Amino acid sequence: MQKTALYVGTFDPITLGHFDIISRASAMFDTLIVGVAYSKEKNTLFSIQQRVSFIEKSLTKFSNIKVVSYANLTVDLAKEHGATLLIRGLRDSEDFEYERRLEQLNKTIDEQLETLYLLSRPEHTHISSSSVRALLKFNAPTKKLLPDAVEKIIKEEYRCI
Repeated sequence: MQKTALYVGTFDPITLGHFDIISRASAMFDTLIVGVAYSKEKNTLFSIQQRVSFIEKSLTKFSNIKVVSYANLTVDLAKEHGATLLIRGLRDSEDFEYERRLEQLNKTIDEQLETLYLLSRPEHTHISSSSVRALLKFNAPTKKLLPDAVEKIIKEEYRCI
């Protein structure tokens, strides 16, 4: 039986922390769907198309990952792709509390959907997309925070950030 998992976020932009969770999760499942969320609530720096492109370009060595954008409920995206498990990365206890509440909310919609938490590696616990965006606005170094392909694209194509 094929096992499909789903990892979602706004990925504005994808960071090394996200990349690590994706690479570790992809080794555990036949298929990993990376869902890039369109979010009205978040003031994203990059468009949904740019964020999808960043992820696709940073994951070229993986053959079992599919990147999709979505604007519906995560639970509905999971059903659409036959995913029975959500992957969530945890940096700290604040992340856990937030993710635990989301898991319980998801369970009220689909009791069959499980959540697997992966702890961030210590070298990634300080990385967040919001801190990367702040650094990008000041053209500060982000090499140790972003996948190489994304760092290169942002520095070459989006110098006005």
